[in-house]
Amino acid sequence: MLTFRADQWAPRKAAGQAALAVAEWHYPLLDEHDFLKAVHGLVEAAVAAGGKRVSVHLADQDAKVLVLALNHQAGEASTGVPQEVALLRTVDACGTHTDHDGHAWWALLDAAPRPTPRLPR
Repeated sequence: MLTFRADQWAPRKAAGQAALAVAEWHYPLLDEHDFLKAVHGLVEAAVAAGGKRVSVHLADQDAKVLVLALNHQAGEASTGVPQEVALLRTVDACGTHTDHDGHAWWALLDAAPRPTPRLPR
């Protein structure tokens, strides 16, 4: 778990630290651009929703990497996942949920994506 003060710098810090953590998991085909954008976007949504801190939770299984950003803020339901995260090529699924720990935004990324087929010319 990575924890950050919920401020304007949290998304960038979280993306960098999460990338370092996941690099140790040896997923050479994980799309780094998609991963960084996913972490940044999820943390940005968590910061915008309020709270004093944001935590980022990472997990992996079967060549999938889960990123979850939690804002630890009780109250109304969370906003949806940012569109720029949902549309990333290697995001298999994403969503939000709210429980006693606060609001969470999550994305599941394919760490071994299939190559994009090239069309014949």
